[in-house]
Amino acid sequence: MLYVDIPTESELQALVSARGEASVSIYLPTTPETQHIAAARTELGQLLKQAETQLEAGGSAKRTIWPISEQVHDLMDDDDFWAHQANSLALFVTPDSLRAFRLPNHLHAMVQVSDRFHIKPLLRAVSVQQHAFVLALAENEVRLIEVFADLPAQEIKVQGMPKDAASAAGTATVNSRNYSNRKGGSEGQNVLLRAFCRKVDAALRPVLSGRSEPLIIAATDPLLSMYRSVNSYDALAVDAIKTSPVRITPSELAEAARPILDDLHAQSIAEVHSLYSARENEGRATTQVGRAARAATFGAVDTLMIDIDEVVAGTVDDTTGEVTFADHEGAHSYGVVDEIASRVLVSKGRVLAVRREDIVQGASLAAILRYAV
Repeated sequence: MLYVDIPTESELQALVSARGEASVSIYLPTTPETQHIAAARTELGQLLKQAETQLEAGGSAKRTIWPISEQVHDLMDDDDFWAHQANSLALFVTPDSLRAFRLPNHLHAMVQVSDRFHIKPLLRAVSVQQHAFVLALAENEVRLIEVFADLPAQEIKVQGMPKDAASAAGTATVNSRNYSNRKGGSEGQNVLLRAFCRKVDAALRPVLSGRSEPLIIAATDPLLSMYRSVNSYDALAVDAIKTSPVRITPSELAEAARPILDDLHAQSIAEVHSLYSARENEGRATTQVGRAARAATFGAVDTLMIDIDEVVAGTVDDTTGEVTFADHEGAHSYGVVDEIASRVLVSKGRVLAVRREDIVQGASLAAILRYAV
């Protein structure tokens, strides 16, 4: 199982709002395979050295650098922490705190040092889903399958999950036409099946609490419709694997889920492109970094698409939104597009971190505005 910490909206807000003399952002490829995690721990030490070098070059005092190094070294020595990882690790460190997020996405190793955190790669985790769960639901069995981007699918043992519909109902079979003090026939069967679905939903709540990955149902009617009617998980996918999951392996269910995940991503991108075209005719859309920065500063950006990989070094004026580009990254500059994204999040806008080919006109960003600026 991937151990992930997808940032909540409040956590993102806290990260983007944080300011300090020394804010270190570290992104590190990891692996859920504990026997291979040693390489990631070693690479973290190398990335820390890069951060220390950047801090020294920026004039940070040793009393500022030392607490940062100490916290990262403590994390490197925490065996239990490294035994529960995903595909990437994001660390946000100041002299006073360290915040870690284990992410399902495959991110490149990088270090950023500034007076604020570099959050753009983190946004990828909330923008694109290739990590999901499949609920294989049948009258005689229930399984929860975890689907990964490039690892074999795994069945998750869920505490309290009913074995089947009959045991959930406390009867030998839900197909019996005689019930004690209950309605019989098909109507009585539907009552028991719906109760079965509610018990499945209740068992899943502790497992999915705080998660945002899509949950895809593999089932046929009437169970498919019944489960939808009682589901309490916000990220339940509209599309389903409409076949009986009995005797279908986890890997086969994962393959059946991937087109649904691809469609979810494609639909999201297509909706933004369509809205961009409509707003562009009204003067409320732009791919210009400078204009987007001004609009974000005044809270005018509703939706922003950004290139996850590109870093445009510079600064953005806190009052006017004017952009000053820098020749290279350093302690006195930061990612301009990252800063624009931060300001959009602060004003309750939506940010999608995607690959450049998914952005309107292949630009480094595309902003849809609430009003013309």
